[in-house]
Amino acid sequence: MKITKYNEFRNISGNKLRELRKASKISQQDLAEKLQLEGIDLTAKEISKIENNKRLVQDFELFAFAKIFKVSADIFNQK
Repeated sequence: MKITKYNEFRNISGNKLRELRKASKISQQDLAEKLQLEGIDLTAKEISKIENNKRLVQDFELFAFAKIFKVSADIFNQK
């Protein structure tokens, strides 16, 4: 059984991602460029979808976010 939603959300990490990105004062485009340097091909539009809980997040993407923001990946499961 494939799960694509959890309590009407596609992910639970989008809010934390937005919070970290804004605290770091980088745009979605800047984050997309940093991710590309890590070998993750996400566009600013896809990052927007993640932040708005409209796109699933792969585990390797989550670890790349954690690396870029220098935090533990565990922080993304906190509200």
